[in-house]
Formats: sequence, C-alpha cells, structure tokens
Amino acid sequence: MSTQLPDSMRAVVLTGHGGLDQLVLHSDWPVPVPAENEVLIKVAACGLNNTDVNTRSGWYSKSVTEATTGSAYEEVNEEDPTWGGAPITFPRIQGADVAGTVVASGSRAGASLVGKRVITDNWLRDWDNPLSMHNTGYFGSECNGGYAEYATIDYRNVAAINSNLTDAELATFSCSYSTAEGMLTRANVTATDTVLVTGASGGVGSAVVQLAKRRGATVVGLASPAKHEQLKDLGADALLSRSPENPGAELQQAIGRSTVSVVADIVGGDGFADVIDVLDRGGRYTCSGAIAGPIVSLDLRTFYLRDLTFTGSTIIPPHVFTDLVGYIERNEVRPMLAATYPLEELQTAQQAFIDKKHTGNIVVTL
Repeated sequence: MSTQLPDSMRAVVLTGHGGLDQLVLHSDWPVPVPAENEVLIKVAACGLNNTDVNTRSGWYSKSVTEATTGSAYEEVNEEDPTWGGAPITFPRIQGADVAGTVVASGSRAGASLVGKRVITDNWLRDWDNPLSMHNTGYFGSECNGGYAEYATIDYRNVAAINSNLTDAELATFSCSYSTAEGMLTRANVTATDTVLVTGASGGVGSAVVQLAKRRGATVVGLASPAKHEQLKDLGADALLSRSPENPGAELQQAIGRSTVSVVADIVGGDGFADVIDVLDRGGRYTCSGAIAGPIVSLDLRTFYLRDLTFTGSTIIPPHVFTDLVGYIERNEVRPMLAATYPLEELQTAQQAFIDKKHTGNIVVTL
C-alpha cells in the first residue's frame, strides 16, 4: 500500500572510503521501493553517529591504530573497513537514526504502520533467530540508511511513537541511547552501582549518564569543564575533567571513595589504564567505543587479581529498542539535541560532530 510518491529524491551518497569529500549530494537519486517485508519512510530527520564517520574513513580496519579523526587514513584494508569486519559496497547512503513517517509498505509488511510517525531500530536481524549475533547488519552500513528524503527498512525495525518531541529531537535517540542501554545491560548496572562514564558529553556518554541514573546508580562523568553544567542537569552526581591527573584521589574528593563498581567506556586511548585502576574488586568494565584510540595497555595482574569482568557491547538484544521507546514515551529520558543542519550541509554537520565541541547529538533535517 502506498500514497503517490516521487521517482527521485535528494540523498547524500558515500562514494568510497576517505575524507568528507566522499559524501556527495544528489538531487535525483531514485526513491527506493520497499521489498515485501519493508516499509518506506519519508525521512524528517536523521541523527549523526560514530559508525558513519568510522565507516567513511575506514577506521574499523585493523590497519588503522590511531584515534578516530574523521580524516582519510593512509592505509585501509579492503577486507575489514566496517564495524563487522567486512567490506562495504559503494555507493551507500549512510545514516541510522531516522525519525519520520511511514508512507508505503511491502506486501508482507501490512498497512498498520502507514501514516504513523516512527523511529528506527538500527540493528538488522535474522528475524527467524533475532538473538543471533552472527546474521546481523546495521542500517546505513550494510544497507542504505536515512541521509535521504526516503528510506526503506524491515517493518520489524520500526516503532510507532507517541511523543510531543520534535522530529530532530526524536532522531537523537536510537543509536546513542540503545548503545548506552546495551552497555548498562551487559554490565548489569543497578541502583547499588557507581558508574564512571568516559566521554560523558557525547551522544552515547550523555545517554549513559541519563540511563544509569534511571536505574538509580550513582554516576560520575568525565568531560571538559565547560560541559559540566549540562551534565549536572542530566543528573550526574559528580563530574571530573576529561583526563583527570589522579582519578582515584579526585573520586575520593568528589564522592567519598576512590573506586567505582562500573566503568562505561567509549573513549579508550591513553586514559584506559587510569579508569581500569579505579575499578573496585569485582568491578565491571563495559566498552562500546575507542574514539581516543583502539590500542591500549592493560596490566593483566590488575585484571585477574581484582576479579574484574570485561564486556564488549555492540549488538544489542531486541528488547533494548522496545524498552527505549517506552522510556521516551514516558519522558524518562531527555533528548540532547546539540544542533541541526539541513541535509545539504551534512559534510559541515559531520565535521562539527568530529570536532566534539558539542554536548549530545547532532542531527540533519529534511
């Protein structure tokens, strides 16, 4: 079922690995046709995320060992430049965090979503075995995404949402907040925990602050001092500088103890050893990023003598997205919309995202 649709649309298309010049604006890109299990969304807004930047630049390749810069790298292995360690085909429309309206559906998708305001669950799954971590992809990576006027996705990857938030505000949630909730779920965070959040002012970091507070945990954020007031407003119990010189002593002063039970890390890099050192005995470390650098140093004696648990967090169970929609509708989490840009200025928007001077999320609007 469908309404009358145009044949062409505006879209920003990634033409290959490299710099921002690989993102090319087209005004006559074909409007996609939904397959039998898909719906067609008229995109109103689409949030930016690290996967877009890392895939464009090829940072996921094991040949790259430096921090996320967003620039082109001298060498990118052709066999492993994406989050899943596999090649990507070009051209590709990136963009995962879509907010918009369903305007058409495939023959097996039904008509119940047509006309509904929706947001997207970005994990592409084998819906016969949705808990499988093997048969997965990501919207805007393994298939075309939302940096276009229209996008198709499996009907099981969208949720109608009842909210007074703007489209741009809704487009801040899916990637960052589901990633954050996935990290907290992996680490089994409860109200008894104290959680140290690195990169607390970014999209994922600020989501971790809110979602950990939602669970009743004590939250300590690491961020530039200029961003502390905004993070206090989100509920952070204490805030330290982005790279504290003596984390244990500063924690003692801020919260009355020198250790935490959980570290939620999206930064990595040179500060990795410091945040591991402030984990209490039996503590948990959960990681979903390494923007400051993927290669770190670990003293295994700290790891095993303190009975620490490390968990990586990328692919999330399906219930996380469903839970997140409920949190949004019940106003249990807030959008952190830092700025909006029109689709035509995606390159500028992505550079602002890379520069990390903002707090929260950046969104393109259509």
